[in-house]
Amino acid sequence: MDRLVIDGGRAISGAYRPAGNKNAALPMLAACLLTDEPLILHRVPRILDVRVMLEILAGLGVEVEERDSSVRLCAAGLRSTVPDPDLCRRVRASILLAGPLAARHGQATLPPPGGDVIGRRRLDTHLSGLRALGFDIEVADRFEIRRGNKVRGVDLLLDEASVTATENLLMAAALADGTTTLYHAACEPHVQDLCGLLGAMGARIEGHGTNRITIHGVPHLQGAERTVGPDYIELGSFLAAASATGGELLIQDERDDMTTRVLRRGLRKIGIDWEDTGTGLRLPPANERTVQPDLGFAIPKIEDGIWPAFPSDLMSVAIVAATQARGTILFFEKLFEGRMVFVDRLIEMGAHIIQCDPHRVVVQGPSPLRATHMTSPDIRAGMAMVIAALAADGTSIIENAHMIDRGYEHIDLRLQSLGAIIHRES
Repeated sequence: MDRLVIDGGRAISGAYRPAGNKNAALPMLAACLLTDEPLILHRVPRILDVRVMLEILAGLGVEVEERDSSVRLCAAGLRSTVPDPDLCRRVRASILLAGPLAARHGQATLPPPGGDVIGRRRLDTHLSGLRALGFDIEVADRFEIRRGNKVRGVDLLLDEASVTATENLLMAAALADGTTTLYHAACEPHVQDLCGLLGAMGARIEGHGTNRITIHGVPHLQGAERTVGPDYIELGSFLAAASATGGELLIQDERDDMTTRVLRRGLRKIGIDWEDTGTGLRLPPANERTVQPDLGFAIPKIEDGIWPAFPSDLMSVAIVAATQARGTILFFEKLFEGRMVFVDRLIEMGAHIIQCDPHRVVVQGPSPLRATHMTSPDIRAGMAMVIAALAADGTSIIENAHMIDRGYEHIDLRLQSLGAIIHRES
């Protein structure tokens, strides 16, 4: 296991370009199973979850070729529909193999997926949706999914706007007979990326980007070439790191589009705001950022939710950034009851935080942070710990660096390029 050693107290400043979106790349990789023709993806992030997903696909017989940040996949020689159970337990995205394997190849045998332990993460929506399309499913210590006599399009009202369930059903319905309409579908940017890829492969999809998506099934899909969109969670994390340390960040090749507007709506409440330079975005330096109160100087609130609400994956890093902003703010994590377990470490570091319950914390800043020894419990809490260590006085150690590597590409090297004193130890 690796650890990160960080000497805090230096501003994170410089030019930064987001890597490809982890949550878009993983379903786009799984989509290679829907065709025998080559699929080429660019701007694929070099992170641990992608590495595991590629190993799973290669184990099924998918031909995988990598070059820099591009990947070429071809499933023409697929030899198995039973992914390696040990690899599947290392990444939650392994559940995304269910739809394309069963739809294209007739069956799939999957163990329960792995991933971060941040609270209950249901699979009911995946299974009920696949059953409604006509797949037979047996659930024991693993999931046995088989294509029934006829997989037909159907109107589906999802019981939750699950991102991965929406993606699984999109891929399964693309090859179904007839038209499928998903109501209460997820509409996050990574779902839109998958829809764009499926459209390039020949799928007929309407309404992506909304919570009602219609898929007209086609007999077969073809190969395609596509670029993964930028990772807005990583972008928000680097903005938080620069803000917490008083740095200036120049974000290359990004514009003030809907994604950045969603981030801005939440982050500006803790004093993080930027300008569009015409060629990218610029977060100006500041010795102190200030919480923006609600009308009547009421204490403001950042709460997460389904898109276009503030993303749950940014709650952890936003909490750390708020410890360095002047003012008081409430954070309300609605989606995952385990998201805020790391807050105890921030309190040990000197942060002025009151944890009201598993879902709510009140942060009052600015508070000087002191270095400490921590262990990363999940991807986003791990990145939040990195930001806290960057802002703290002294040398911090963060164990379980592989957790952070699952979602952030070469985090130590990229932070070094922005002025951080950080190195990795085995």
